Amino acid sequence: MASLWQTLCVPDKRTDPWLLVYSPVPVAIIFLIYLSAVWAGPRLMKHRQPVDLKVVLIVYNFAMVALSAYMCYEFLVTSWISNYSLLCQPVDYSTSPLAMRMARVCWWFFFSKVIELSDTLFFILRKKDSQVTFLHVYHHATMIFNWWAGIKYVAGGQSFFIGLVNTFVHIVMYSYYGLAAIGPHMQKYLWWKKYLTSLQLVQFLLFLLHTGYNLFTECDFPDFMNLVVFGYCVTLIVLFSNFYYQSYLNKKKQK
Repeated sequence: MASLWQTLCVPDKRTDPWLLVYSPVPVAIIFLIYLSAVWAGPRLMKHRQPVDLKVVLIVYNFAMVALSAYMCYEFLVTSWISNYSLLCQPVDYSTSPLAMRMARVCWWFFFSKVIELSDTLFFILRKKDSQVTFLHVYHHATMIFNWWAGIKYVAGGQSFFIGLVNTFVHIVMYSYYGLAAIGPHMQKYLWWKKYLTSLQLVQFLLFLLHTGYNLFTECDFPDFMNLVVFGYCVTLIVLFSNFYYQSYLNKKKQK
């Protein structure tokens, strides 16, 4: 209970002045606008032609590759120089250069989740409504809240592992989408889509093991945060496993 109280009531004063961090209200507004767009977008596009976003998608996806690569580098190098432990790493709430460097990349990771809401908007504008699944909306909508809490209360420490692995996965993922956006002639080079989904599942399993271990060991990192991540990863593993089965295994059986 003390850990829960500390997590919920003692914000990280270093990150409070940063964009979208001080209050949950801006993130909640973004969330509501996002859900409104998911509901209203397909209805507004129903009698309209799909928007040609080829150039926008190429630029956007490769820009996300660059941002993900930058964050992955920062998570890796900062944690390495700071001698972070994979098993137990408390948050350094000081204003030392390395502590602030880790906090800043955590903020960029949170903000990247806000940027990634554009994925859904692009699907809607292109009338790719079949892509706007429950899994897609659930994952995008909840990540902004999860990482708002992360940057608000635990900007560093154990959080670095999630950022490090997820940014690496997103380098691969947005590379795939960027290549796919170039045109149909790229499809012959994109045979590895199934393995991308497998990679996403592996990352959630890693997060499950990482946080699960810390729930049963003594570590000066809020158990409540580990519990939230653990539960969230269980939902994502279930949803992504179902997606994998329906997209690859079930279709293979039908063929």
